[in-house]
Amino acid sequence: MTEILPPKPPARPDRVSFWRYLKLFRQDILSAQPARLYRAWMAEFRTPFFRSFLVNQPDLVKTLLKERPDDFPKSDRIAEGLKPLLGNSVFLTNGETWKRQRRIIDPAFEGGRLKDTYPAMRAAAEAAVARLKGRQGAVEIEEEMSHAAADVIFRTLFSIPIEHEVAGQVFSRFRDYQRSQPLLNLAAFVPLPRWMPRFFRRGTRRNAEVIRGLIAQLTCERMNAIRAGTAPDDLATKIMTTRDPETGSTFDAAEMVDQVAIFFLAGHETSASALAWALYLMALYPEWQEKVAVEAEALEDESFAAVSKLKISRDVFRETLRLYPPVPMMVRQAACPEQFRNRNVPKGAQMVLSPWHLHRHERLWENPDRFDPARWRTENGRQCQREAYIPFSAGARVCTGAGFAMVEGPLILSMILRQFRITPVAGKVPVPVAHLTVRSKYGICIRLTER
Repeated sequence: MTEILPPKPPARPDRVSFWRYLKLFRQDILSAQPARLYRAWMAEFRTPFFRSFLVNQPDLVKTLLKERPDDFPKSDRIAEGLKPLLGNSVFLTNGETWKRQRRIIDPAFEGGRLKDTYPAMRAAAEAAVARLKGRQGAVEIEEEMSHAAADVIFRTLFSIPIEHEVAGQVFSRFRDYQRSQPLLNLAAFVPLPRWMPRFFRRGTRRNAEVIRGLIAQLTCERMNAIRAGTAPDDLATKIMTTRDPETGSTFDAAEMVDQVAIFFLAGHETSASALAWALYLMALYPEWQEKVAVEAEALEDESFAAVSKLKISRDVFRETLRLYPPVPMMVRQAACPEQFRNRNVPKGAQMVLSPWHLHRHERLWENPDRFDPARWRTENGRQCQREAYIPFSAGARVCTGAGFAMVEGPLILSMILRQFRITPVAGKVPVPVAHLTVRSKYGICIRLTER
């Protein structure tokens, strides 16, 4: 019997023209790459306009992200496509600006705060289960997980559920924005002259303006509540009242809008992507689904302590992030000339780190295309987790919400499987593509049956 493997997009032919590559890239950055990148330690892409290097070798990944991050800052070109929504958020900035932003933001996501936010997170998970009840038959689960993840963000950040009028409007607008704007567009790789106008797909700028206006409204209301002494003790209050330990300054209103925008994008979009794929994988592999469902009985205990008992669910979620890393590629820029693997890397060259390829690298992982949550308890799995697993990036720029996500994901997954048995829908095999995150080209359909 042939083993069922999780869906993987087809690779392009090894050699295509530059213009053909650009056309494929515009359609989807995953299927625009050749299969050899799943074996290469380093690959160079050279054109008359720019040079780009994809790095898979673990020690070089470590150099770029952990050992010398200041020599390889985030590429300014990343901001080309995301500036309308994210402004000068911590996701886009570099240097001293970025360091100041992290000094203010990081304390809100330290370990102790996870316990404080857990009741709101669990309430959002319970609300998601309640919405799914009665939804017998085929369900488009990407949409449902987007709803659930957005609910988590609003409840933990602003103490309001997704049903709140402003929260609902942000979510609705963001759904439109998500499909129109890839996280890595051509501008992230192609150095366009400063004077050349930037073109966006229809509605992208307008949706970004509306989303930022709504976030500004929430931020202004919270600042007034802080001044009045009536603000709830949630993540927004924590961030808005935290002073930079070096300068004593706090975020002003405009800065806070930028940061909330990235919290919503990173905290909602990435979790929604991972949860949708995790549920599809559970439908595909019922033996793992049942293990998670049995373990989920630990959630009878409604306290934060129950999270530590979700070991299988955490391994399933970790494996999902390996196979379908929400952010499939990251771009850094060489701030000085370098030599890697006997290749000259010129100043200004793009250094591409691809969790998508690194997590499936044929020379690193055992059975890289196979879904196997048990791998994390093997020597190969533990070694690869240390050296070749970066779903949240790594080093100084590691995602500040990584710990948050690793509580939220297993919790929601367990809550759903505790209530429902899920199966695939015949003829509906999802095709991974990169929008803002790794999503399915036509959505992800699964069938739900209450246990």
